[in-house]
Amino acid sequence: MEKKRATPMRIIKRILNIAGLIILAALFILPFLWMILTAVKSFAETMTYPPVFFPSELHFENFVKAWKSGPFLKYFLNSCIVTIVVIVMQFLVTIPAAYAYARCRFRGKNIMFGITLTTLMIPTQLIFVPMFLLFSKMKLINSYLSLILPFCASGFGIFMVRQRFMQIPEELIEAARLDNASELKILTHVMIPMARPTITTMLLLTFISRWNDYFWPMVMTTKDSVRTLSVGVAMLRETEAAASWNTLMAGNVILVLPILILFIFAQKQIIQAFAYSGEK
Repeated sequence: MEKKRATPMRIIKRILNIAGLIILAALFILPFLWMILTAVKSFAETMTYPPVFFPSELHFENFVKAWKSGPFLKYFLNSCIVTIVVIVMQFLVTIPAAYAYARCRFRGKNIMFGITLTTLMIPTQLIFVPMFLLFSKMKLINSYLSLILPFCASGFGIFMVRQRFMQIPEELIEAARLDNASELKILTHVMIPMARPTITTMLLLTFISRWNDYFWPMVMTTKDSVRTLSVGVAMLRETEAAASWNTLMAGNVILVLPILILFIFAQKQIIQAFAYSGEK
């Protein structure tokens, strides 16, 4: 086959596409870059007008100052505990639920799935008052359970994994059943391995939402013993470092760093999960 000629219109179109991608990339990258660079600036450089983009000298002591401004180690451990437990619970609850909605037949399945989808339309801010009263009566305020229990299942996660399970050929499942494989074995040996990119993406999104969540921990906690890192970083504004933008940005870098590391290692799985793939 002959290659298509690179006409002037094609060249212009390609240049515009590349320019558009560069602009979009800059819109996403520049705020992160500004945050990181501000975190290593001196206090004087953060107050300079016009603003200085690159620091003349790197001040890594800003991270030490931010870390020592409160019990950040405790905040960090609390975030790790809450996030890891929520991820484990969502894996144990969301994936079997998605499999049931995708491949099992039972009475009221469509109605139950519709109810599951309606949870996506209810914002957390709408239900936090009754949830707070419920946890208060159960004496769970200022406990890990109040930060974990409401997020042990995810309507979005169930929907996302169910859609992937629906793409897996029925023949594979029937072949496994003919070999006397139980539903649990089909789930663990057939469905989960074939849906690994989607499940990884779902769990990564869960990690981001729980790690970054500020509203729910702020409502459910009043003690540093159970507060998470996102609340701790927000409380930097109430310390002596409140006027120091370099210290505030250093705290935000500490908060964002685990997410960036996870994204770097899981980006291939994310691309596979959202890319279209036809079953052969």
